[in-house]
Amino acid sequence: MAEFLANNIRNIALIGHGGEGKTTLAEAILFNAKVIDRQGKVDDGNTVMDYDAEEIARKISISLAIANCKYKDVKFNIIDVPGFFDFEGELVQALTVAGSALIVAGANGSLTVGTEKAVNYCTAHGVPAMIFINGMDKENVSFADTIEAIKAKYGTKIVPLMLPVLNGGKLAGYVNVIEAKAYDLTDTEIAIPADVKAQAEEIKAAIVESAAENDEELMMKYFEGEPLTTEEIAKGLKLGISGCTTIPVFLGAALSNKCIFNLMEQLIQHAPSAAEEKPVKDVSGEVELSCNDEGPMVVRIFKTVIDRFGKSSYFKVVSGVLKSGQTYYNSTKELEEKVSSVAFTVGKKQETVDCVHAGDIGVMPKLSNTQTGDTLCESGKNIILSKPELPSAVLSFAVYANKKGDEDKIFGGLGQLQNEDPSFCVTKNIETSEMLISGVGETQLNILCNKLKAKSGVEAVLKEPRIAYRETVKKTAEAEGKHKKQSGGAGQFGQCSVRFEPNYDSDFEFVDAVVGGAVPKQFIPAVEKGLREAIKKGVLAGYPMVSLRCTLFDGKYHPVDSKEIAFVTAAKLAYADGCMKAGPVILEPIYSMKITVPTDFMGDVYGDMNKRRGRIMGSETVGDNSVISAEAPLGEIMKYAIDLRSMTQGRGAYSIEFARYEEVPAMLTPKIIEDAKKMAEEKKDN
Repeated sequence: MAEFLANNIRNIALIGHGGEGKTTLAEAILFNAKVIDRQGKVDDGNTVMDYDAEEIARKISISLAIANCKYKDVKFNIIDVPGFFDFEGELVQALTVAGSALIVAGANGSLTVGTEKAVNYCTAHGVPAMIFINGMDKENVSFADTIEAIKAKYGTKIVPLMLPVLNGGKLAGYVNVIEAKAYDLTDTEIAIPADVKAQAEEIKAAIVESAAENDEELMMKYFEGEPLTTEEIAKGLKLGISGCTTIPVFLGAALSNKCIFNLMEQLIQHAPSAAEEKPVKDVSGEVELSCNDEGPMVVRIFKTVIDRFGKSSYFKVVSGVLKSGQTYYNSTKELEEKVSSVAFTVGKKQETVDCVHAGDIGVMPKLSNTQTGDTLCESGKNIILSKPELPSAVLSFAVYANKKGDEDKIFGGLGQLQNEDPSFCVTKNIETSEMLISGVGETQLNILCNKLKAKSGVEAVLKEPRIAYRETVKKTAEAEGKHKKQSGGAGQFGQCSVRFEPNYDSDFEFVDAVVGGAVPKQFIPAVEKGLREAIKKGVLAGYPMVSLRCTLFDGKYHPVDSKEIAFVTAAKLAYADGCMKAGPVILEPIYSMKITVPTDFMGDVYGDMNKRRGRIMGSETVGDNSVISAEAPLGEIMKYAIDLRSMTQGRGAYSIEFARYEEVPAMLTPKIIEDAKKMAEEKKDN
């Protein structure tokens, strides 16, 4: 393949709501660029971008995919991004390397959640954005209503560069607003229909004004009353797009390949080239890298795929030229890495090349030490790029092996999958002894289990995690523990009297208040040891006992039979009796929450939080959203990620952090005790 320099490269991510045709649009672009000889269909499972078995089976994209093509001496690197909310991590990774985003939206007359989230993300992170209204050849669609719905949210930032030409309600062509020309679906020029002409002139006037505002020279010319040329309008418009103050809108129908050639022309003209992308700073903020071949060689690894052929690392050359066969420095891992070969990709197909220039995207097979998020650079440079901030893993399940003995294979397989999808994590809960898998949503975690079975041949079962409850006492009580054993020969004897009471300053405090040698000093540590062992299991449900003060104030011993083990056992007996008399209660973990939702949904969140025994601590307004501070028991928010998404139509997000333990309401205690007994029985049976 011919080598392309940054000026002639467009790195474009296709993002937006699921099911709006991003993969189909990528297929049409590749067909028009003669990379493929026929357009595949998502429903038929034969598209270039959706090649994973899970994607084909579910008919949705679950991982970003990349394809390059050449059109009119310009190279497109198309990044097809999943639209389903569980795969937001893929969106973040894609927009880390994309020079612009093309938001694909249906012409359904409304602003979809996916479109809204995509525009908001691009605006917040400074990613130049464009919108493609897809499906214009379908029944009962409305370009005008869709534009109005989007404008209602984003105002004059939304600029249609195309208007549909309709014949009997069906798409028959389009108007290029800047050129003030109309074309049919074969791109043959036609007269602008009378019912569209006035609207096109009005939009062009707004575009001219907007374009002039982005350039001082154009502004002077505009104020002097001189008309701007088509090239000058395009120049000013591109500045607005790069500065995220303008979002142009195009239209077409990807499935029937209508107006897609025109879209490709528009992307060449308006999408920032790799050379025009913003400079990238390293983690220190002191090194700024511009996209050119003369700079130091720096590569960002943004995606890893592991299949039966091995490991493939997708990368973008941020600066310099990456050459095959060279050894580079992984500055993230502080290790040398040999790059045996580099390639460009079209879906799962790869074409080996000798080098990759600044601004281009490619793939490296079989890197030994490099993972997603790592930086490769020239030896001696030690430049590290910051890793993207992935969405919080807020939904957790316990992972069990369906077949006993497969545990190690499951966790080894999940470790490999984590290279592909770093937005999920696997941790061990020390208190419950469960391995937890945490991610963005339930679909993501279920798909990971399916992939695990396909790739590693082992089946994982997801269960609701156990909650790490605690126990404590609310009153003061005294108890005596006595251990006496006589079985011929040397016996065992130990007796201790212990006072149990709440202690909110520490989890456990032992106090020696023995007088007169009732318990010899050499046996007092044995009493403390017995109590420390005993508090590992509470007296109600077997959860750890906390906030307890134990005062040894009396006891008895035998000059011959008293031994350390006898006082350890006596202390445990005193603990069991005394804590039952001291008003034992169960404590549950309370988490603080930051819930971000559109202000319209505040009432729903408040009402729902009350049902969860939660407390609203306050709220603040950030842009169009409200950030609600709340506290809630962990047991009530285990699946909050699913419920919040449903409650807010996918617009809500939240983060949680452990706050403290609080007493469980008395009415819930019996069920917790019953569940604990069941778990103990299951553990015994296994």
